[in-house]
Amino acid sequence: MYDPVQLRTFLTVAQTLSFTQAAGRLGVRQSTVSQHVRRLEAATGRPLFVRDTHSVELTEDGEALLGFARTILEAHERAAAFFTGTRLRGRLRFGASEDFVLTRLPEILEGFRHEHPEVDLELSVELSGTLHERLDAGRLDLVLAKRRGPGDERGRLVWRDRMVWIGAEGLRVDPERPVPLIVFPPPGITRARALEVLERDGRAWRIACTSGSLSGLIAAARAGLGVMAHTRGLIPPGLVRVGGLPELGPVEFALVRGSRASAPAEALASAVLSGADRLSRTA
Repeated sequence: MYDPVQLRTFLTVAQTLSFTQAAGRLGVRQSTVSQHVRRLEAATGRPLFVRDTHSVELTEDGEALLGFARTILEAHERAAAFFTGTRLRGRLRFGASEDFVLTRLPEILEGFRHEHPEVDLELSVELSGTLHERLDAGRLDLVLAKRRGPGDERGRLVWRDRMVWIGAEGLRVDPERPVPLIVFPPPGITRARALEVLERDGRAWRIACTSGSLSGLIAAARAGLGVMAHTRGLIPPGLVRVGGLPELGPVEFALVRGSRASAPAEALASAVLSGADRLSRTA
């Protein structure tokens, strides 16, 4: 009933919220993406996306289909791997941004380890800026991290969202006083964005807390020490959006491979792309 090709297209659109970006990732024309979605909507008998000239959003039925689509595709890939008889071997140095500490990324990695037990997977969790530096230095093979900003199109787009200000419930930012910031240390991409938009808006600021650990930042935010810039789809429990501050703009997460191509890196990249909708949900 459900064509795996159409389901993969559906998941890619859901992850990028863009028919154009989905076409680029899949290597097909935009008209093909639209056709796949129409056929899947015909098969389900339900609209899966609400779209206009400016935006694409999942409907409730589209949200419901995400889990089914992922399960079907994972079963399809397991069967293909079993009957091709290919077994990957080697060492894979994978870096993941701190942003994904509380998401379901471990489930994706667990599935990869189950499918490829002879691959020695080494995981590094760092700031996105640090991961890019380590990748460029040849110390990592694959990273899942924020893109550095507008104009950075390296790697394969995994997920697009917006950044928002968050803090403890009931926290109010006094417009007459410097904004108390909870930030990662340099070269944190989120930190740089927060300072840039505040300075552009003419808002004074002060550093209330610095930590290289997302857990440390969350603890400071829950204690009401200040506000932090964070991805909208990854807001931790106990924290809420805070208004009265300038817009932080969009954020993109991408998979970037190092100069040394390898089959294990490509296999993990495929696994992350297939399960990208799980990355926008906290564990």
